[in-house]
Amino acid sequence: MDEAKIATRGLFVTGTSTDVGKTYVTALLGRAARAAGLGVGAYKPVCTGDQLDQAASHQRTDVDELAQAIGRPDLSDRVGPQRFQAPLAPPVAAQLENRSVNEQLLIDGLEWWQGRVDVLLVEGVGGLLCPLTDTNTVADFAWQVGFPVLIVASMELGTINHTLLTVEVAQHRGLEVCGIVMNQSHPSQDISAENQTPVQIASRCHVPVLGVIPWKSEPELRCQSSKVTMGWLNLAAERSVRSR
Repeated sequence: MDEAKIATRGLFVTGTSTDVGKTYVTALLGRAARAAGLGVGAYKPVCTGDQLDQAASHQRTDVDELAQAIGRPDLSDRVGPQRFQAPLAPPVAAQLENRSVNEQLLIDGLEWWQGRVDVLLVEGVGGLLCPLTDTNTVADFAWQVGFPVLIVASMELGTINHTLLTVEVAQHRGLEVCGIVMNQSHPSQDISAENQTPVQIASRCHVPVLGVIPWKSEPELRCQSSKVTMGWLNLAAERSVRSR
């Protein structure tokens, strides 16, 4: 099996669904890496919901947020090389524009970062079983990339089921899940010490729940109301792109 090195270290950030805070958490990681003095890259292979305003210029998207987080707004086209306007699964959004997701560019765009950064943060779209191309899912792409997977879950009703399903799918696909982050994606969500959701998840799978990120917080986790500084970069590991 041919393999090509893509970065010294890397992390693949996925979520239990859409709108759970994947981009927010990935951006926090990017800023933490920069604060640690590391060269950091961010890669979102496909971005949907890339709407145009009345002046026909792009509104701020997940890609722009990631590019700002790593301090390279000039590299937004490298952070997100494939963008589609409709906020739908990539192949569906692409079809509406009479386009398709370029499968070769998924990997070529990733390999561009090789040798240019110390750590590379890759963010998926939707959840692991979200269609990424006409034939492959985000999970297929994550397996090709080979980085440890960090799961972001929202502190909302139903998250125990969604999170355990995501862990099970990841492990079934041969992905290394390095941890779960619970994110307060909306200010009304309960993150009190009495909320047993993280405990229930941790007790039902063999993946550590690293803690909860409070609404609009700095890159710190909260465990039982106490702040815990996380060595995020310790989760990243050197991997190689796998051929399918």
